[in-house]
Amino acid sequence: MKPLETKRFTAIRSQLIIKAKGEVLEIGCGTGINFSFYKDVSVTAIEPNPFLRKTSLERASVAKAAIHVIEGSAEQLPFADHSFDTVVGTLVLCTIPNPVEAIREISRVCKPTGTILLFEHVRHENRLLRKLQDLLTPFWKRACDGCHLNRDTIHLLSQEDIEIIEINKHLGNIFISVEARKNQ
Repeated sequence: MKPLETKRFTAIRSQLIIKAKGEVLEIGCGTGINFSFYKDVSVTAIEPNPFLRKTSLERASVAKAAIHVIEGSAEQLPFADHSFDTVVGTLVLCTIPNPVEAIREISRVCKPTGTILLFEHVRHENRLLRKLQDLLTPFWKRACDGCHLNRDTIHLLSQEDIEIIEINKHLGNIFISVEARKNQ
């Protein structure tokens, strides 16, 4: 992933995260790769994996924004309803065991006027590529920490009453960046 991260994902991440405002929750922060892009916000970042969380704590300590990293799961967020102005997730919904519950929790903790910012790889529109994703996913999940190549994130969001404001497609429509909000 490093070549993709360096040549493409860095620009996508920075363009998405610059939209974050106010009190921010980042789900599945991983190694804290997004932390350098936050400006003039306060970030609470959750990560269930202790090895990734250790690296994210190091990155949080040198970030320009105030970032507090805690252990947590997107399916059970330890925050009150309507706590955050912005919720961010990058390349994380594909690995969450119960993405529907995670989306419900994101919606619950996001303020009614808040924004949801996502960067994900998704189920492809092309029938042949979808079949390939379906074939590869069982092997990919074992090799890549539970990652589903074929997760239909846009459908999952729309099923949970999330309004898509903007979708940008990247790298042959395999990756998307999304700006969304709760339907009022």
